[in-house]
Amino acid sequence: MTRPLVVNADDLGLSRGINAAIRRAHVDGIVTSTSLLTVGRYAADAAAMLRATPSLAAGVHLALVGEDPPLLSAREVPTLVDRAGRFPLSYRTFVARAATGRVDLDDVRRELGAQVQAGLDLGLELGHLDTHQHVHLWPGVGAVVVDLAEQHGIAHVRLPRAHGRSPIGLGVGVLSRRLRDRLVAHGLPVTAYAGLEEAGGMDRAALGRAFRALAATPAAAAEVNVHPGLVDADSSRFDWGYRWEDELAALLDPDVRADLSAHGFHPSTFPVIFGGS
Repeated sequence: MTRPLVVNADDLGLSRGINAAIRRAHVDGIVTSTSLLTVGRYAADAAAMLRATPSLAAGVHLALVGEDPPLLSAREVPTLVDRAGRFPLSYRTFVARAATGRVDLDDVRRELGAQVQAGLDLGLELGHLDTHQHVHLWPGVGAVVVDLAEQHGIAHVRLPRAHGRSPIGLGVGVLSRRLRDRLVAHGLPVTAYAGLEEAGGMDRAALGRAFRALAATPAAAAEVNVHPGLVDADSSRFDWGYRWEDELAALLDPDVRADLSAHGFHPSTFPVIFGGS
């Protein structure tokens, strides 16, 4: 008997090239689900694609980092933005500010609530929530995200994990266990997960390692987090070192699909596994 595996593509709405790559990775590859950045420049284009591709499940990729402006005005969420009215580039800046009491969780609640509502206003059926650069690992943000999932009847919140033993990996482990306890306490399901450390580099070999690691867990369901894209002027403004096109090639590879099956998984979505809004 096989187990369900969600192959979820993040950053939908960030650029036209990413939108096109995610659609192709679904139609011709193994991507089953995607997370929409409702603050992204091309969120409306992405939502139109999703409405035209109902087999591709969707959630919201909630953002508090990444240099885009928030949906709300800087005056409404002053502790979330820099002097230019934009989110900080990196989770490191956000965490440093949050740890020193310079982030108001009421601002977080207002902005993330607006982002979820934007997804609903675009006509999407939302099956999950996750966050850009996994900032919901920070406990205050995690609490807000869980509350939003409960409020809107969204059945799944991502539980990111790191498998390495670096200082960052160990820190992620501590925060991940706290988030797991919160999810369980609120009756939200927990899946096995791979993709945090491989972000931007989930090529054929990395996908194979992810399938093996997930197959070794006892979890009833699993998620692999990927970032396919086609490089264009918009994606090039992000100096992240991501190999978007390599990820797309891997997700289209018939051998990767066969490897997924060989490890005892079948492609699925969060609404199929857990129900949704």
